[in-house]
Amino acid sequence: MSLIAFVFSGFSQTVDDALRYSQQFYEGSARNMAMGSAFGGLGADFSVASTNPAGMGLYRSSELSITPEVTSLFNSSTYNNMYAEDSKSIFNLGNLGYVQTTKMSNNGWKFFQFGVGMNRLNTYNTNQYMQGNNLNNSRLDIYKEQADGIDYSYIENDYPYDLSPAWSIYLLDTIPGYNDYYYTPVPFAGTLQEQTIQSSGSTNEWLMSLSANYSDKLFIGATVGLPYIRFKRETFYRESDAADTIPYFNSWSVRENLVTTGWGINLKVGIIYQPTNWIRIGGAIHTPSYYWSMRDSWYTTHTADLEWTSPEKVESVTGNYEYRLTTPMRLIGDAAFIINKMGLVSFEYEYVDYSTSRFKARDYGFNDVNASIRSSYQSTHNIRVGTEWRLGQTTLRAGYNYYSSPYADNLNDGERQTISAGIGYNFGNASIDFAYLRWLSDEDYYMYSSETIQPNAVVNSYRGQQFALTLRTKF
Repeated sequence: MSLIAFVFSGFSQTVDDALRYSQQFYEGSARNMAMGSAFGGLGADFSVASTNPAGMGLYRSSELSITPEVTSLFNSSTYNNMYAEDSKSIFNLGNLGYVQTTKMSNNGWKFFQFGVGMNRLNTYNTNQYMQGNNLNNSRLDIYKEQADGIDYSYIENDYPYDLSPAWSIYLLDTIPGYNDYYYTPVPFAGTLQEQTIQSSGSTNEWLMSLSANYSDKLFIGATVGLPYIRFKRETFYRESDAADTIPYFNSWSVRENLVTTGWGINLKVGIIYQPTNWIRIGGAIHTPSYYWSMRDSWYTTHTADLEWTSPEKVESVTGNYEYRLTTPMRLIGDAAFIINKMGLVSFEYEYVDYSTSRFKARDYGFNDVNASIRSSYQSTHNIRVGTEWRLGQTTLRAGYNYYSSPYADNLNDGERQTISAGIGYNFGNASIDFAYLRWLSDEDYYMYSSETIQPNAVVNSYRGQQFALTLRTKF
């Protein structure tokens, strides 16, 4: 899901990467997900350690929980009036948590809690397929634009991921009589363009949380989070002369492989106040997540099928780069209303300014990329709502959340909406919860772009669904 295409170069970090690793769509337990992740003011669920850790102070007993889940994402795209679709399903773990609760009797302090475990913050598992006829330009036009003015001897040595492989298999060649001006085997537009993107990975937050309960009125908590990013993407792009109108040219393609990993650290502090038995009001502050060990590994494979030579393929060297990333801080407000111990309604508001994300490295300033982040993104206002009703030992739940667009000046859509429902059954010292979620979002994508060359946007629609099951036991 991105605004522009990924282009390999000496430095592979883009504004899209900053947004991807900054966004959080909280998962956690099935109870939390069924209620639209609007759980910060309710507490006594391990998910709140990653939203409002004061909610951990509502625990009155120790607990162990685990949440396996299945996620499916369907993608449909339209590019130059041609339709394509793809889908992907994956099994993963949304939550694993242990809470140790200690009863106290000291000046009003009733309970103290220590929690340790993991909550999933984002999932990157998608398959996308896009296709369409382009009568205006070719991705090779960007290669030519980048190469013009550069002597071919420098291209061979200094552009190992794009221009050099293209040069070696005649996707770029010098105009006779020149060493620094080029032509391509696609001298005019009119190719069928296809692109497949297969992504996998997640951001999982491993955490330690401390919380306390004062007189059943005031609840405080703090979490030290250690988010871990793992992201893998394989992008395959191909142009072919489907109409057989370009002399001496059949097709060419480029496959781009990227693996990103990184550890980060953040601090979350929260408070909940319960003035009466039927209302709870709270809030939390999340510091920026500081990723001190981001690492990219990538390589490309170019192929060319030209009529005057045998098909050729060349693989680039593998590039590696280490850098740092700082993601935005977050502000969260919570309100929950308990109705006669039979039901409840909860609300959560989240403020995030994605324009504050920053890349850094020891040997590179990222000034241009960080400036693009500031101009491309904006602050967002995210709303989460949930409700729960008890019918004896059975509990019914429903929820909704809305994430506003992170893109500034209507650069893209990027809004995301989720509806959810669930059911739980309490056995006493153990319980089982089930959740079903369905979300949708729309975003434009560009297969390639430069300051002067850009194809029409691919209009992407994403429809996802998720099944989660939480098993928990108290002791």
